[in-house]
Amino acid sequence: MIEMHHPQISRSRQCEILGVHRSGLYYQPVAESTENLAIMRLLDEQYYKTPFYGIRKLTEWLQNMDYAVNHKRVRRLMKLMGWKTLYREPNTSEPNKQHKVYPYLLKGRRIWKRNQVWQIDITYVPMRKGFMYLCAIIDVHTRYVVNWSISNTMSAEWCRQVVQEAIGRHGKPDIFNSDQGSQFTSEAYISLLKAHEIQISMDGKGRALDNIYIERLWRSVKYENIYLNVYEDGLSLYQGLKQYFAFYNNERLHESLDYRPPEALYKKEAA
Repeated sequence: MIEMHHPQISRSRQCEILGVHRSGLYYQPVAESTENLAIMRLLDEQYYKTPFYGIRKLTEWLQNMDYAVNHKRVRRLMKLMGWKTLYREPNTSEPNKQHKVYPYLLKGRRIWKRNQVWQIDITYVPMRKGFMYLCAIIDVHTRYVVNWSISNTMSAEWCRQVVQEAIGRHGKPDIFNSDQGSQFTSEAYISLLKAHEIQISMDGKGRALDNIYIERLWRSVKYENIYLNVYEDGLSLYQGLKQYFAFYNNERLHESLDYRPPEALYKKEAA
């Protein structure tokens, strides 16, 4: 395994030799109580059925299953998971006033080529003895996952690194879309997009459907991989996701792409 202070081989080179991504290798899953992990797993699956549920309804739902929870506990677990309630009515809550929020640029826009629009997001990943976070970037037109990474924190620097790697491998998009999470309104993230002269687009608050393509990706990842496996540590999670994203990009047939895999379309348009 990786030696953190090897005298001759850097950590980056060790990761390269082992074929793993350095941003996620060293992280241990975030620890929680067994009951909290069970609740978070239930919440994660419930999100895809009732994304419009807020704290009160989720608390009642859990209490009906005999979990002794209150609003405070549910709120804390939702925050850990990054639960984003989809509001049926316009949400009047105020964004972080310290960070600038950018307008949503995709409404009514025809997306017809690769690297026109990328979407980025973070999702919670349940594991046997804890959890981690998964960040991914998808090319909207081709559904191709241009980069992904795992971490045990949702930091802005981590998101910046994932974006920087994607641009280095595939070039830059015309527009980058995200939600209004603090990672994506941070100076570290925004300054990178500005440096590459990328247009910045952000979902409306409480409007998960503005980022629908990556929301669909999360559903596929979880039902086709995460929920079917019980990952023990960060390395096994990384290896499992590496295999899944290779399958997703190279083999998985998408009805919206006339039953072609994303990479076939992405590379065809590059030719």
